[in-house]
Amino acid sequence: MNYVKQFCIILAFSFTGEVLNRIIPLPVPSSIYGLVLLFLALEFKIIKVEHIKEVSKFLLGIMTLFFVPSSVGFINALPLMKKYGLLFISITIVSTLIVFAVTGQVTQALMKIRNRNSVSEKPEDAE
Repeated sequence: MNYVKQFCIILAFSFTGEVLNRIIPLPVPSSIYGLVLLFLALEFKIIKVEHIKEVSKFLLGIMTLFFVPSSVGFINALPLMKKYGLLFISITIVSTLIVFAVTGQVTQALMKIRNRNSVSEKPEDAE
């Protein structure tokens, strides 16, 4: 499948996310709507991975370029950072540690559930 068609598929999901963001009054970014829709379409085999594979690899390869605008915005906020920088750093460290802890706990819980399910699904004749 050619790059233009693959890119149009991704853009269609992104556009649908923008539309949903305007319609649904939730504080969810439009990109999240688009990603969830794309995930569901892939999961339910509405579209195949091959339909977006090459363009997805390309976009992942240049993903660092997408952070340039936010970096420039950060430089523009330098006076604000001089005033509240220590507070921002503290909040970032604390929230990162909380995310680490919660992610670890959820992962361990899911692994225990998976292990319990795999043990209970073993046939009794395997002895």
